[in-house]
Amino acid sequence: MRTSVAAVLLLASLSCAPSADPPVRHNVLFIVADDLNVALGSYGAYPTARTPNLDRLAAEGVRFDRAYAQHPVCNPSRASFLSGLRPETTQVIHNFLAPRHAVGDVVMLPEYFRQHGFFTARVGKVAHGRYEDSVTWDISENARRRGTGNYLPGVDHSEVRDNSWTEDSGDGMSRADVFAPHGRTGGLPLTWRATDELEEDTPDGRTTRRVIEILREHEGDKPFFIAAGFHKPHQPWVAPASFFEQHPLSETALPSEPDDDRDDIPAPAVVGYPDDALHTDDQKRQAIAAYHATVTLIDHQVGLLLDALRELGLEESTIVVFVSDHGFHLGEHGGMWRKQSQFEESTRVPLIVRAPGVAGGRSTTGLVELVDLYPTLADLSGLPEPPGLEGTSFRPLLEDLDGAWKSAIFSRSDRFTRPDRQHLTAGLSVRTPRYRYTEWTPVGEGGEVEIELYDLETDPREFDNLGEDPDHAALRDRLARQLEAGWKAALPAGIEPPS
Repeated sequence: MRTSVAAVLLLASLSCAPSADPPVRHNVLFIVADDLNVALGSYGAYPTARTPNLDRLAAEGVRFDRAYAQHPVCNPSRASFLSGLRPETTQVIHNFLAPRHAVGDVVMLPEYFRQHGFFTARVGKVAHGRYEDSVTWDISENARRRGTGNYLPGVDHSEVRDNSWTEDSGDGMSRADVFAPHGRTGGLPLTWRATDELEEDTPDGRTTRRVIEILREHEGDKPFFIAAGFHKPHQPWVAPASFFEQHPLSETALPSEPDDDRDDIPAPAVVGYPDDALHTDDQKRQAIAAYHATVTLIDHQVGLLLDALRELGLEESTIVVFVSDHGFHLGEHGGMWRKQSQFEESTRVPLIVRAPGVAGGRSTTGLVELVDLYPTLADLSGLPEPPGLEGTSFRPLLEDLDGAWKSAIFSRSDRFTRPDRQHLTAGLSVRTPRYRYTEWTPVGEGGEVEIELYDLETDPREFDNLGEDPDHAALRDRLARQLEAGWKAALPAGIEPPS
């Protein structure tokens, strides 16, 4: 008996129907710090780091020892990891360009989860502050300091005060007050305050309480993607005095490095302001201690969030990601502060992932990039692969920490004039497991390309620039070709770039 075409199609559809249950869609708690280098106890880079809660998270999850931002400035980095696209595509290369100005209606990371039925919420800084409305959430809120609206409180119990303190500072200081002596509107001078405020009244303390409130109120009929965006350790380093007391000057040291370290660093690679050098050694130690105090403040917030997940029975069903948007200099390389360089202190970030079904207490030296977060979280959460992204899910690396992975990561920095933001120089960098190679190229016609090349196996703190060393000419040329070939050529074997 002949079988009809309709019957054949029906049988084929039944044979292809899935027999297994649909994949479990895990919740996501996405925690983002601001300007945080690897000043976590579990990383071992800073002996005075006090981060017991983040160390607990690392002991329960996977710590990434070679995670890097695409751009060491807040807005470009966040626009990149929220879109899953690189700065060359987003064209966001400073803090005054909207994330969508070149990419239009691309689906941002939380929006992709929202499209797939997740409840989404954001409290605090996730996109760059002025552009939070560029991303759509079910709940989108900011948390601010309770009480005074002053940029800097009128109280400072630190052991050594910064150079912004004047006889009138007891009334508090506005942002304009802080910048006035320097004749600029950006590039905050090194500034800190140890205050009388309660931890729960700080902006980050209020962010934490609101996130926990949302977790408690959330109905269990939908999985969630909730982001906690912490402002610290971004300047100004303001925190309750109890956190400063955990980082006394007697335990704080200045970076130890050669006196001539800066001699072979190209001028575009140097970051900072002239007033940085006006601080005494004790003030510089206090600045470092103040930075660590605000990191410990953030660590406290993470502890509260982890405890809330456990209390609410969400620990086993929630992916927790802790990450920073980029790193931060604390006086290295002849007195650099802030970010914007292509040194490890500026581009390397802490990244910890705790996920259901993924063995914890482990670490990996596999090279990962923040642009990889979007596809990875979708993958871990059981969502379809998002189309057109320029990152790569590192789920295979979570499953095999020593497996073959990317041969390189790519980042950039850009230099501009103030206040018109004329683009002067672009610094494009490739970081392999052993080397970092950077080209600083003047924008427009004329000018020479300046090179940085460091062997991080023999020179992990990047003191010796080999860029002009004739004995390393072949290596320099090879890395230049790798930089030109770009990220698609560095993908793991078997992974195709998006079309």
